[in-house]
Amino acid sequence: MKQNKRTSLKIFRYVALFGIIALFCAPALAQAAASGSKDYGPASFADLAESVKHSVVNISTTQVIKGAPMNPFGSPNSPFGHFFGNDFFNHFFGNIPQGEMKSHALGSGFVISSNGFILTNNHVVEKATEIKVKLDSGAEYDAKIIGRDPKTDLALIKVTPKKNFPAPVKLGNSDAIRVGDWVMAVGNPFGLGQTVTTGIISAKGRIIGAGPYDDFLQTDAAINPGNSGGPLFDMAGEVIGINTAIIASGQNIGFAIPINVAKELLPQLESGKIIRGWLGVMIQDITPELAKSFGLSTTEGVLISDVSKDSPAEKAGLKRGDVITRFDGKEVKDAHMLSRMVAAKKPNTTVTVEVIRDKKEKSLQVKLGTMPQNQQAALSPMENKSPWGLTVQEITPDLASHLGLNPDEKGVVISDVKPGSPAAEAGLRAGDIIKEVDRKEIKSLGAYDKAMNKADKSEGVLLLIKRGNGTIFVVLKQSGNE
Repeated sequence: MKQNKRTSLKIFRYVALFGIIALFCAPALAQAAASGSKDYGPASFADLAESVKHSVVNISTTQVIKGAPMNPFGSPNSPFGHFFGNDFFNHFFGNIPQGEMKSHALGSGFVISSNGFILTNNHVVEKATEIKVKLDSGAEYDAKIIGRDPKTDLALIKVTPKKNFPAPVKLGNSDAIRVGDWVMAVGNPFGLGQTVTTGIISAKGRIIGAGPYDDFLQTDAAINPGNSGGPLFDMAGEVIGINTAIIASGQNIGFAIPINVAKELLPQLESGKIIRGWLGVMIQDITPELAKSFGLSTTEGVLISDVSKDSPAEKAGLKRGDVITRFDGKEVKDAHMLSRMVAAKKPNTTVTVEVIRDKKEKSLQVKLGTMPQNQQAALSPMENKSPWGLTVQEITPDLASHLGLNPDEKGVVISDVKPGSPAAEAGLRAGDIIKEVDRKEIKSLGAYDKAMNKADKSEGVLLLIKRGNGTIFVVLKQSGNE
């Protein structure tokens, strides 16, 4: 009995102790939650939403699409369409004027200057014949496009400000945002009007195939059609991203262009013309097989597979086979990263490019040029057999003409690739031209056969392939069952 009394007394003391601790800690916990302590998350986003909402705008666009001639009897649904087609009406009444159909779209944007500049997505306005901007106050403005950049999906539009035009937003630093930080998206989803959603930064540096300079912030803040072009705010009320894309089949997966990308391009968008830096090299990522072939200790960096004639790279002394490790003082991790770094530089800027050449470090000064218009060349596939799973043949004048090659082209052309073979696994295609085998130039079928027979099958064969107007390095490795 005494033992039970002692146990009950101990329990009472513990309960009393916990009650006293809770009594003293409760105000502190409540104050931390109310103040938006980072340990508990923001108690409310209301103040933030109120401070920025006036600067976010709804954008509605109109596009005029020209349709078929206005023949009421020639439409597919007309019972007379079979008898009175467009030819019949053209014969008796002359050319019938084409009809026009208007298409409407919605998006978002945000004010970045007091003189009426608004930043949004290129895909929101690129085909618009009319652009209307509506403020949260209900005021409407006509807008015009100042500059567009399809490669980054950015556009700058302008309105003529009137009285009580909203103050511009503050542009933050997207490099400083961290995965896990709170963010708030504001926009016009589905035309519902201004809407606020919240979440965190889920990832940085996402590549989603939207363009050559992908570098997206990923967020789980709800982003829907109509949010495009709207701002993504941090907790300080600064824009750190521009909401751009969603994965339709996913949930809570949205993407935003980092605001630093926009800040770099703003001067050019204002001028109405985007001009990017140009190095003049074909580049590729370094696979473990390529790293081994070139004697590299890491796969970081970018391999130069070709240098354009008379390009800034050629003039500076860069060569095929060089591995670029640093550009303008910054470490280069992959080809996508280098493409963005070069494009972000202004033409005629001189930069330092550090490379590894024949296992030795080398530093070169390159004066960048202006990126030319993209050129694409079609490949013509052609005919199979070899332990590697590829068939090659001499480049005859007729074959060169058929493939659209220079009559003096040297090398051998791949005419067929066996499915599932080492050649297929390496990504080789019919129409590819083999220019080198293990860094030795190939000028004829005999030279190719000699080099391939001499190759160490256990180590793999390093091929230089010309594909279209560019060249790439490929490591051909023989599978165990060949």
